[in-house]
Amino acid sequence: QLQLVESGGGLVQPGGSLRLSCAAPGFALEYYAIGWFRQAPGKEREGVSCISSYGSSTDYADSVKGRFTISRDNARNTVYLQMNSLKPEDTGVYYCAAGQNYRVVSGTGNCGGMDYWGKGTLVTVSS
Repeated sequence: QLQLVESGGGLVQPGGSLRLSCAAPGFALEYYAIGWFRQAPGKEREGVSCISSYGSSTDYADSVKGRFTISRDNARNTVYLQMNSLKPEDTGVYYCAAGQNYRVVSGTGNCGGMDYWGKGTLVTVSS
């Protein structure tokens, strides 16, 4: 069973940066599309960004476009989400998920068909 582990969350001031990591110990992530999702307190989970299995395609939600960058290092079996210029509204639990196909509605950052989910890492943007 593929297990995903997120790390890198924490408390950061507005305007700051964080880099989240998504790893799958013992599994080859290179065959999977990976999505990052987040859930703010009292809100539904939303898609943030999506990357295809070999990184040739990416997509972002409009709310993070130009500030967040998704990337993957298949040699390290890890997918990253670099988050810059963070805002209080970016606060939430961030989850990574994996699926066998890259399915996304362009401009939404919402990966469809995710089969495996991590437990999340908390990001708090506050002064």
